[in-house]
Amino acid sequence: MTRSGIFRTAAGLLALLIWPLAAFAAPTQYQLRVDGLACPFCAYGIEKELNRTEGVAGIAIDINAGIVTVTMAEGATLTEAKADRIVKDAGFTLRAFEEVRTPAANK
Repeated sequence: MTRSGIFRTAAGLLALLIWPLAAFAAPTQYQLRVDGLACPFCAYGIEKELNRTEGVAGIAIDINAGIVTVTMAEGATLTEAKADRIVKDAGFTLRAFEEVRTPAANK
């Protein structure tokens, strides 16, 4: 095998090793559109319920838009049924559930 052939083979093997890691590197995020989210106290109620959920790594709440963005730990997921139960337990209504595609996850 020539020197350039060895480099191409090594580069190909490296790409095969790195590609799966890049595909899973981005955390999964979900946007929950919640009816009745009107104040910081409301946001705290939903945040408290979400923090009790295994796999939740982060929560961002936009009260004005009624959107709760949930970031899951690597490998963890959130189903719509589970999100609906969490939101109902906090006293609100889940209006929409969507997985957010981050730029890193689209590669």
